[in-house]
Amino acid sequence: RAGGGPVEWAEWSRLCDGHGPLAVGHCHPLVVQAAHEQNQVLNTNSRYLHDNIVDYAQRLSETLPEELCVFYFLNSGSEANDLALRLARQYTGHQDVVVLDHAYHGHLSSLIDISPYKFRDLDGQKEWVHVAPLPDTYRGLYREDHPSPAAAYASEVERVVRSAQERGRKIAAFFAESLPSVGGQIVPPAGYFSQVAGHIRRAGGLFVADEIQVGFGRVGTHFWAFQLQGQDFVPDIVTMGKSIGNGHPIACVATTQAVAKAFEATGVEYFNTLARCGFFSPLTPCGLPIIFHLWQFGGSPVSCAVGLAVLDVLEKEQLQAHATCVGRFLMELLRQQKAKHAIIGDIRGAGLFIGVDLIKDKATRTPATEEADYLVSRLKENHILLSTDGPGRNVLKFKPPMCFSLDNAQYLVAKLDAILTDRSQAITQHT
Repeated sequence: RAGGGPVEWAEWSRLCDGHGPLAVGHCHPLVVQAAHEQNQVLNTNSRYLHDNIVDYAQRLSETLPEELCVFYFLNSGSEANDLALRLARQYTGHQDVVVLDHAYHGHLSSLIDISPYKFRDLDGQKEWVHVAPLPDTYRGLYREDHPSPAAAYASEVERVVRSAQERGRKIAAFFAESLPSVGGQIVPPAGYFSQVAGHIRRAGGLFVADEIQVGFGRVGTHFWAFQLQGQDFVPDIVTMGKSIGNGHPIACVATTQAVAKAFEATGVEYFNTLARCGFFSPLTPCGLPIIFHLWQFGGSPVSCAVGLAVLDVLEKEQLQAHATCVGRFLMELLRQQKAKHAIIGDIRGAGLFIGVDLIKDKATRTPATEEADYLVSRLKENHILLSTDGPGRNVLKFKPPMCFSLDNAQYLVAKLDAILTDRSQAITQHT
């Protein structure tokens, strides 16, 4: 809970139903207060301009590269990614999308089509979707001993693009979570995104960075996870959700003026109010205007009040620095467990986005799927809610609220150690 308190056992259902990373903790009083106070004054759809919308667009712009100065506010991360797809297609005039294997970008039909995690169990891969290997340096094509995994994995994207072009296909966009989550809490090798962006842009496409699960300071050293790839890398489109409203239904797409103007040129209304910078709007530090498109109640006064409150709490409570500190501490505790328990094959992550890859054998790195399920179940008995991800469902994912403390980390790892120790002793006695 925000403020460091635990979530009581009676509140379990709220935790289970509220899947997804929270920025500032459950029920943060300042976020609750902001929503309540604005609700008492005015809540209307965003066809009507309100100071909160202008202020929020300005605050978001201060966290992003100056090129990303156009904001569309929506209600969910899925809507954000769906809009990103539309923006890319309109700007490029192309249809096709390159995605990473095992990716998940949302539950709308358009997004299931670009989510291998989903479409392989449903209608299969569409002809306009092209899948590149996940840049996993632990169990992927190019591993930790490769001299240049970033270039190697980027060349796979180039190969996929070239193959599509040979069949007469044209690339509109490359979609990737800045840190692939469903794929197994993957940290792409540094430089990978820049090289991929080069291949995609040369093919006429745009680079879409999905920050829905990993943005807003969660990675600690940077506010946005795509910034882990280097200060020179700037996506064409960034999508946000989940943490942006700490559970409140708000999402955002940030993009460039060129992309937004191409979308506007269709003349097809997007149920929005377009507020251009002029006499009432601020400018980005370099003088570029902030433009914000508004999607019904996605950019309502209440939603933007909540968004502003989240940014305030992140800053006042220094939660980004906190994520760095606690994340490093948690990673070190987990590395100590890796040295003790052979089932732990890899520990990876940044800030409070961490994956623990469980294996049956160090040589083959076979996913320990059943063992992971057992661990999750036992941790649940100790009031600790974790889940698994990755193609083998064997990666424990750690994405706690960013108020997660050093004491919380110690408690969690102590319970994990106890369960793994009991399991090892039981196996020894059985044999």
